Amino acid sequence: MTRKVCVVVGVGPGNGAAFASRFSKEGYHLALLARSKNFTHKLADKLGNAYAYECDVCDSESVQKTFTQIQKDLGAIDVIVYNAGSGLWGNIEEIEPKDFEASWRVNALGLMLVSQCVIPSMKQNGQGKLVIIGATASKRGAIKTAAFAPAKAAQRILGESMAKYLGPLGIHVALVIIDGIVDLPKTREYMPNKPDSFFVKPDDVADTVYWLTQQAPSAWSFEVEIRPFGETW
Repeated sequence: MTRKVCVVVGVGPGNGAAFASRFSKEGYHLALLARSKNFTHKLADKLGNAYAYECDVCDSESVQKTFTQIQKDLGAIDVIVYNAGSGLWGNIEEIEPKDFEASWRVNALGLMLVSQCVIPSMKQNGQGKLVIIGATASKRGAIKTAAFAPAKAAQRILGESMAKYLGPLGIHVALVIIDGIVDLPKTREYMPNKPDSFFVKPDDVADTVYWLTQQAPSAWSFEVEIRPFGETW
């Protein structure tokens, strides 16, 4: 049986960990990427079929080195879940150029660098899945998203460009737009009066991401929006 390999880019205790657990349950071998291995090392040990890698998605040399090592360790990559993101908040007068650039580098440049590392082998194999974790900010700006929204919009449109180019080659690119607040201890602490129904559950997001990777080529989705049933939109 051929080994299935999934790389989760941007793994923390929320969605990233949920993505890793979901694909692990389905028999995938995993590469868990983060800027530090403090969390991913423990998660990899827990899952058993995973490796932790330290990677800065904003640095082309770091990305290239990491993906070269992943393919040596695990072989050809079947699935990429791009979950790296940067939440720098402020209005147009509050943000600084470095904030604007940093947000773009993580959300858009990082996606480009990671994709360029895996596309050649996916093209050679005639198949592959790239799932991008986006945000509602990619479609509408808010006062405090002067740095975040442009970065997410760039990520979204890059994903669409990739989908149109790679789809005919057998590579499925999909974007999941999360319209809501992810259920984490820190978000619960910040919003103590919000009901349980207000929050997006990471395990449920992971189910959607996995479902996207299993779609038949005759009915691929590109953009999927998910939100709690109580969310006003």
